[in-house]
Amino acid sequence: MEFRNTGGTPARSGTVTFATHIIGALGVDWATIRSSQPLPAPIAAGATRSQTYTVCLESWRVPLGMRVETQDVSAVWE
Repeated sequence: MEFRNTGGTPARSGTVTFATHIIGALGVDWATIRSSQPLPAPIAAGATRSQTYTVCLESWRVPLGMRVETQDVSAVWE
């Protein structure tokens, strides 16, 4: 992911939250599991940083024939 600080001061810390959806074989959204990771801080004012994240779920949450999709991502800067 790419994070861009468009503010006038450095972003010293923060959290990125992923909403991973468990989708059934017929497209029904059965559950949403949220997980959080720290942002790649500090990010200077006007700068951009990239970070790769791995989102994991317990295997029992995704029965045979279902799939996972991380559809929503949000970030909170501090």
